[in-house]
Amino acid sequence: MQYVVTPNVDHILCLQGNESFQCAYANAALVLTDGKPVRLALLMLGYTIEETVPGSDLVPAIFSKVSDKQSSLSVFLLGAAPGVAERAATAIHQRWKGVDVVGTYSPPLGFEFESSENHKIVEMVNSANPDVLVVGLGAPKQELWVYNHANELHAGVGLCVGATIDFLAGERMRAPVWMRSVGLEWLHRMLSQPKRLVPRYVKGAIFFPIIVLRQLVSMR
Repeated sequence: MQYVVTPNVDHILCLQGNESFQCAYANAALVLTDGKPVRLALLMLGYTIEETVPGSDLVPAIFSKVSDKQSSLSVFLLGAAPGVAERAATAIHQRWKGVDVVGTYSPPLGFEFESSENHKIVEMVNSANPDVLVVGLGAPKQELWVYNHANELHAGVGLCVGATIDFLAGERMRAPVWMRSVGLEWLHRMLSQPKRLVPRYVKGAIFFPIIVLRQLVSMR
């Protein structure tokens, strides 16, 4: 199975010194830019990146394209808290004709270290045989898990898309469109979950510019 990753600032920080995570990224079929800070950094480094494609935009866009073309797509939702993927499946069926959620599963904490649990998940996905496996386990867990099991999974493509299942279920609310358009979605998310996200964003604000500057220096 091929898979897609959508890096943001947190992912870039995780990549530093993490060889397994770097391998997961190196073997991805497609790497999309999630977040304007990452796009700006890539432009500074000389890359041409026309726009950002967060996972929470990518998945609905795929579903809308399928629905608009009156085509069909089977989907398996892996991740989120218990019950959330089921609510997301209901919302998907109501919103997008032709998109069929053929399976959902919320793995228990620490599942990635249990061979029996990993085998169970692979078997569940393979039995459903979906066109798309939507993986919302958070980084770097989701990318590492997909990378480690890609050769076993019978799915057309895997999408590593973080909190997208939560957004589809209405468990979390995305920022207004105007905040997304000016690059302030991070502020909306931080204010909605300050205890969890303030430390993360402070860390990113400190270390991400350092990583970019080091890369600029090494390139010159």
